[in-house]
Amino acid sequence: MIDPVAVQLGPVSIHWYGIIIDIAFIVGAVLAYNYAKNTGIDPEHVLNLIILVIPAALIGARLYYVVFNWEEYFYNPLEILATWHGGLAIHGGLLGGFLAGYLYIKKKKLDFWKMADIFAPSIILGQAIGRWGNFINQEAYGVAVSREYIARFPEFIQRQMFIGGQYHHPAFLYESVWNLLIFLILIIYRRREHFSGQILLIYLALYSSGRFFIEGLRTDSLMLGPLRAAQLASLLLIAAVGAIYFKKRFLKK
Repeated sequence: MIDPVAVQLGPVSIHWYGIIIDIAFIVGAVLAYNYAKNTGIDPEHVLNLIILVIPAALIGARLYYVVFNWEEYFYNPLEILATWHGGLAIHGGLLGGFLAGYLYIKKKKLDFWKMADIFAPSIILGQAIGRWGNFINQEAYGVAVSREYIARFPEFIQRQMFIGGQYHHPAFLYESVWNLLIFLILIIYRRREHFSGQILLIYLALYSSGRFFIEGLRTDSLMLGPLRAAQLASLLLIAAVGAIYFKKRFLKK
């Protein structure tokens, strides 16, 4: 097992999870900033949005996770602040980030869809990188698999996916690779986009489709009664995105 602590400075522990999440945010921010400059959009708005959206996304991701695991945190509320132990839910992060971004964009009277298209590739690339934080913490893994199956993966993944005396699907890897593929699709497709918001909608549709199937493999899903919350959220997003895409693509004036 990989030590989740990267550096120990006296009583202060710097965890790999936090480092990887920071890298994801930095890479995404640089990508969005440069793309804004190349498209004639004031990059200062991008910087302002990054300052607002990143904290909002982290808070939303943590609150979403805590709400679905409230019994775990009720008797240990200080653990809510221990984000370095993992426990950031993507859908909560999207909700928090989009809300903060929407309020800023509305206040500055900017084009929401155009700004969202700038950030969509950054978000999915950040998600692809961030999943490796789950790898370090041995989170987001799937059901048990045979030794023959896990042998198809590099040795370091095999070792980290040996949990509780069994090998497990590296679901974090599946999603990381899927997210990276989506990123490449968005970069290629934005050269031929037909309307503002198209890149965002493609991102949401593709991510939700992949997440629905990968979530079915996981053993640590957040549950809403008998349903996996991420699968339900994915289906709702796919339906909403499909309706918005059809309206903007085919019913636009």
